[in-house]
Amino acid sequence: MTIPHPADRGGERRGRFEQLAEAASRLTSSPAFFALCLALVAIVVAVHVAGLDISWQLFAGDCMTAVTLLLLALLKNSELRAERAIQRKLDAIAAALLEAQEGEPGKAHEDLRAAIGMEDEI
Repeated sequence: MTIPHPADRGGERRGRFEQLAEAASRLTSSPAFFALCLALVAIVVAVHVAGLDISWQLFAGDCMTAVTLLLLALLKNSELRAERAIQRKLDAIAAALLEAQEGEPGKAHEDLRAAIGMEDEI
C-alpha cells in the first residue's frame, strides 16, 4: 500500500487535517506556545518534586507524551506540504529556464507564474 504525499491528497483543495496541521504549525511557532510548554514542564517537575502519588506522576508523563505525538503528526504533515511546494517551484523554475534557453516561452512559463503564488494555497 502506498500512501500519497500530503500535498497530493485531496486534489487542489486542502482538507480539514491539512488546515489543522497548518494552524498547529502557526501556533507552535509562537512565543505563547513556548511559554505554555515551559509551564507544562514546570507542572510535571512540580508533581515529581512534591512527591505526589505515582499515579499522578504517570498521568503527567502520559499527558506530555500524548501532546508530543499529536504535535509530531501535525507538524510533519505541514513540513511535507511545504517541502512539496518548494520542490514544485524549483521544478517550474528549471523548466522555465530550459524554455528560455530554447528561445520561446511556453507552458513552463505559465507553470512558473502559477507556482509563484503557491505558498498562499498551502
